[in-house]
Amino acid sequence: MNIKILGTGCPNCLRLEQNTKQALEELNLDATVEKVTEIQEIMSYGIMSTPALVIGSEVVAYGRILEVEEIKKLLTK
Repeated sequence: MNIKILGTGCPNCLRLEQNTKQALEELNLDATVEKVTEIQEIMSYGIMSTPALVIGSEVVAYGRILEVEEIKKLLTK
């Protein structure tokens, strides 16, 4: 599973990354978590605000920090 955190490195982006890693750990899932900080690449996903969470190739959330439980639901969908 490939997961991307889209954001420029702001505190909200870092918190989303931490919550995502915690959700993966709690679910005992193996995944690659990649941070995308390049503006051009972030824009290619068509989002209007960061942070954003991409699971596989689908943007599942953007513009807010997802809590661990929300991320777990998305990962087990």
